Amino acid sequence: MPEGHTIHRLARDHRPLLVGRVVSLASPQGKFADGAALLSGRTCTRIEPYGKHLWYLFEGDLSLHVHLGLYGKWAVGAAAPPEVRGQLRLRMTAGDAWLDLRGPTACEVHTRADHKAVLARLGPDPLRRTDDGELAWQRLSRSRTSIGQLLMDQTVLAGVGNVYRAELLFRARLSPFTPGRDVPRETWDAMWADLRALMRNGVKTNRIVTTGARAPVRREDAHYVYRRAGQPCRLCGTEVRTELMAGRNLFWCPTEQLEP
Repeated sequence: MPEGHTIHRLARDHRPLLVGRVVSLASPQGKFADGAALLSGRTCTRIEPYGKHLWYLFEGDLSLHVHLGLYGKWAVGAAAPPEVRGQLRLRMTAGDAWLDLRGPTACEVHTRADHKAVLARLGPDPLRRTDDGELAWQRLSRSRTSIGQLLMDQTVLAGVGNVYRAELLFRARLSPFTPGRDVPRETWDAMWADLRALMRNGVKTNRIVTTGARAPVRREDAHYVYRRAGQPCRLCGTEVRTELMAGRNLFWCPTEQLEP
């Protein structure tokens, strides 16, 4: 599933193609036909990312809400759009640009009230300049749930997925099994600052690199523990472990990240 840096990168890339332009929308697949008809012909006024959610705001206080989920993907191009093939949920065209959306978890029309309702359920987004880690701290510091699960809870922290979870905890030398209420405040403040820096770099480079390796970074050198189960820890040589947590494969080093 795309993590928050990907959503913010998409917003950045799509703004010059759509914002300030009249947009035509169609749903060749048919599943979003009514929504496409309602938004088509309106001017896109803003594109707003938040966590793993993306809104394309249009005149008339309506917006297109997209959540890519596990399988959603955007394709973008210029000049004549390609022939429609397969299950194409949405095609947007503006000027000489086209944007195709396939396989999203959510593709729906939102009113301003719908938009606000989704935002009210989410935790702070590390990539938003106006957000800080205080609300996330208030929620996790009162919880007996493990920090490894809390980091994946979008009501605690918006935009963090499996890669950032594993790498952030390793960089903090924090066991994923530590209850949220047992995480020291100074540890959380350092994690928040680290996460903001990692995700901002993710937006810039369009990938997640946490090891500090110099560009160009090979895929096998990009992470400390993520997808390295059975391999030696880069710091101590202990075998990296994995198990399911919050429905996703968790990766950690039992030596560097001692259990509480």
